Amino acid sequence: MPRVYGYIVDHQTRCEHYHTKLDVIAIKFKCCQKYYPCYKCHQACEDHDIEVWKAAEFDEKAILCGVCGKEHTINEYLHTDRCIECKALFNEGCKNHYHLYFEQGNC
Repeated sequence: MPRVYGYIVDHQTRCEHYHTKLDVIAIKFKCCQKYYPCYKCHQACEDHDIEVWKAAEFDEKAILCGVCGKEHTINEYLHTDRCIECKALFNEGCKNHYHLYFEQGNC
C-alpha cells in the first residue's frame, strides 16, 4: 500500500479529523503527489496550497482504499459509493469536500 501521510489513527487511513466506520479512503493530492486522509491533514503537514485535479486528469489513480489498498482513478471514485475491489463502503459525506480536491462541474 502506498504511504499515507497525516494524523493517522488506524491502519485503514482514518485520521484524527475523520474517523467513522466509512472514513476509509486517502486522497493523493495533485500539488505534492502524497496521499492524505483529508484536507485538514494536508493543511497541517504541508506548507503549500491544495491544487485541485482538473477534469482532464480524472483518469489518474488518486484515491486509495484504506481497507484493501486498491488505488482508484478519480472517475472510478466519483461514480461509486464503495471500493471496486473489496466493496468497502465509502463515506458519502466526502462529497461535501469535492471542491477542495476536484475541478467542479464534472463531479
